[in-house]
Amino acid sequence: MKGRSALRLARLREALAQGGTLHLSDAARLCGVSEMTIRRDVAASEGTMTFLGGRLVMANDPQFAPLYDLDEQKGSHPLAKKRLCQRAASFIEEGDTLFIDCGTTLLPLVGMLAPERQLTVVTYALNVANAVSHLSNVRLVLLGGLFHAASSSFESDDMAAAIRRLGINKAFISAAGVHVDKGASCFHFHEVGPKQAAIANAERRILVADDSKFGVVRPAYFATLDEFDVIVTDSEAGRQLSTRESRGLPRVMIA
Repeated sequence: MKGRSALRLARLREALAQGGTLHLSDAARLCGVSEMTIRRDVAASEGTMTFLGGRLVMANDPQFAPLYDLDEQKGSHPLAKKRLCQRAASFIEEGDTLFIDCGTTLLPLVGMLAPERQLTVVTYALNVANAVSHLSNVRLVLLGGLFHAASSSFESDDMAAAIRRLGINKAFISAAGVHVDKGASCFHFHEVGPKQAAIANAERRILVADDSKFGVVRPAYFATLDEFDVIVTDSEAGRQLSTRESRGLPRVMIA
């Protein structure tokens, strides 16, 4: 890489260091070169920078990670997810109606539903529904609509209203990003409605998130942390959160 190009990339990295973005025209103006030169510099940056919708971002910034892939997530932190679900399962009682969110974090929870308990499971996730469907003690309410294969979940205009008509005892919510100041977020905007409806309607709201989700902000915001009664996690950030004496923050359980 030529010296001038390296200097321009260093200047761009500094500008992006706070997790922001730069429009291509702004990047060119900052470096005093043409937009084509910036494109050539970025192409030579060995993948450290990339363009997203005409804006320059750091490729390793978790805010701009590739879209959620369910198959990829199945192999991500499986032991941690199992431990978290073991703790989360301790909240389930006989006769409960449970909202179980989409994704892979809460899938182990389904296998922990005690066969002697009569339960109702409400979900908009096909993978959760498939895992529950063979359990004779569980009544399944599958909220359907347009299917999104990437997250194995459904979307419909009246899903939030349908959730509000149900009596939900516990809502188990997953998130792709958990940030102390910026709240809980996910990749897909169609998940926001059902998550918010379940949080608003449930007697008890339980957020389940492993270490990799903390300090991360994803595109689709859906709740502040104080909207949950409990956060079940294994993260150091969770430990720090549990030591805070600030009023309004949820109880934190460390798995």
